[in-house]
Amino acid sequence: MSKIGLLVCGNSGIDYIEHKYDIPVIRSILLVGDKEYSDYVDITAGEFYDMLKENPDLTPSTAQAATGVILEQYQEMVAKGYDKLLVVSISNKLSGTYEGCMLAAKMLDDVEVRVFDSLSVSYPEAKMILDAAKMIEEDKTLDEIWAHLEHLRDNHRILFSVDTLRYLVKNGRLSGASGFLGSMLKIKPMLEITKDGRVEAIEKIRTLSKATNRLIEKFLEELGDKDVEVFLIQANAEERADIVRQAILEQRPDIKEIKSYPLTPVVGAHAGPGVVGVGYIAK
Repeated sequence: MSKIGLLVCGNSGIDYIEHKYDIPVIRSILLVGDKEYSDYVDITAGEFYDMLKENPDLTPSTAQAATGVILEQYQEMVAKGYDKLLVVSISNKLSGTYEGCMLAAKMLDDVEVRVFDSLSVSYPEAKMILDAAKMIEEDKTLDEIWAHLEHLRDNHRILFSVDTLRYLVKNGRLSGASGFLGSMLKIKPMLEITKDGRVEAIEKIRTLSKATNRLIEKFLEELGDKDVEVFLIQANAEERADIVRQAILEQRPDIKEIKSYPLTPVVGAHAGPGVVGVGYIAK
């Protein structure tokens, strides 16, 4: 019987979620000035956002894991006895990590490697790999797991607002930005992760408080009475995230818990501090 090994990229934020599984993390690099940091290993989310708070003029950038490094991680999994590998990656529209994982897979002989493009980032990506691990415990096949990941990919939603668009603009991660260019750095727009895995601005909003209220309103409109797991993502914005949480729980008392997850530094380098995201995954 096949032994399926799992890997996930660090953009999932899985480092901030307790779990019992053997899931190596493919780590991107954070570049700040002349210093390099391996995401989570050398710098955590809290440390990174404190750094930006102390020096708002910093312009961090990122680099994906080298293909050779990913290949070494694959080889380490094979050495552990895994004969099939399943890798879950951040959206290919947001990072070159997916392509790097695919290239490394072609360099590995005699082992099936499947790389799943989550078309997402942060918690939904972590949810995918953790569900895969649970399904392996239940003796599900790789095809069954893949089908479940496709369901998660096609049935989740993330809306978010940022305190500043400076980081998204600088790093070229904002799609469909032409209508925002004139006043881009002064507004607090609502953004989304699109179905094909891009970040796109969908509404112009002038103040942070209005952006928070509109985020709640829009999310509740889309949520309706769906049976879902609701989650929050935040980048040094716990108070604003809690406002969103309480508003949703008041409107949907059947939702007993909404967990919040930090945006890992490599993703936060593109989104900036002050981000609050809210999303759901269909059950």
